[in-house]
Amino acid sequence: MKTKKLFGFFFFLLLAGSYIITFGQEVEEKGAVKEKFKANTYILEHIADSHEWHILTKQNGENVAIYLPVIVYSKEKGLKIFSSGRLAHGQQYKGFKLEEEGNLKGKIVVVNEAGLADEENLPLDLSMTKTVIGLLSAAIIGLILFLSLARSYKKTGISHPKGIQRFLEPVILFIRDDIAIPNIGHKYEKYMPYLLTAFFFILINNLMGLIPFPPPFGANVTGNIAITFILACCTFLITQFSGNKSYWRHVFATPGVPFWLLPIMIPVEIIGLFSKPFALMIRLFANMLAGHIVILSLICLIFIFDTLALAPVSIFFVIFMDFMELLVAFLQAYIFTLLSALFISLAVQEQH
Repeated sequence: MKTKKLFGFFFFLLLAGSYIITFGQEVEEKGAVKEKFKANTYILEHIADSHEWHILTKQNGENVAIYLPVIVYSKEKGLKIFSSGRLAHGQQYKGFKLEEEGNLKGKIVVVNEAGLADEENLPLDLSMTKTVIGLLSAAIIGLILFLSLARSYKKTGISHPKGIQRFLEPVILFIRDDIAIPNIGHKYEKYMPYLLTAFFFILINNLMGLIPFPPPFGANVTGNIAITFILACCTFLITQFSGNKSYWRHVFATPGVPFWLLPIMIPVEIIGLFSKPFALMIRLFANMLAGHIVILSLICLIFIFDTLALAPVSIFFVIFMDFMELLVAFLQAYIFTLLSALFISLAVQEQH
């Protein structure tokens, strides 16, 4: 037991160190030319989506990065597929450019004859960004875990859990016995696939985001509001399509409410339909994004004060925040799954 605790401590120590090393590579070069360190710039760059996966910065200022595929379509130029390295450092390629400033910063735009971005005709961007790679990697990891679990059950049947079963089976039973059945009731089996998928997808992405290196780790997937929006939409659609007569009667003809109050109550109930998934989206997005910002802010203290004297303090707080983020990673996956089950239960429960 002591060995496991010691291993856990050194793991988080290594994690904190890797944060500082990977984050400090660029800062070192900036400091060499006496540029003032801007914490907000570096933090926003690390939590934002990107067309490249930055690894480190060499002593000569050259960036070492994994350039991701760019897939864009415009009416004038058609479908184009090329490496994002073609657009690095403000370069133009095949009439496209990656904006580095302004309202379109970080977006690929079409360049007109004057060499300026054509803001009125933005291309359809289907590129494989950091978020997309992180999302697909989490899906593949989840698929491998559950296929391994299925093969394990096929070989051993219902028996004492072994190997990966010892980790996954208690979690699955927890979701079934403490989330699905208490909230949804006897119809829980119909919604278990979605609840399990949502829980493990969010959990894997949360955990992958805590590890800064190597790729595909370090992508801020659940801290991207577009991802949490889609997850919330899935819960919303399942809830609405599962709604029974009692559920829709409560929305458009609330029992016990006088007829003359219905013109007021119906808009309120309709707003309530959308406010529930909106809360799901914001809660997951804000908590995961805030955790990344806090960790990076603590690391920035070393470079803001330009002294290594703060390194032990920063590492201590980063380790503490890593433990907190690990708790939040599980907690947010649990809360999203619990609230999804609760919203579904409101739609499928029978009228008493």
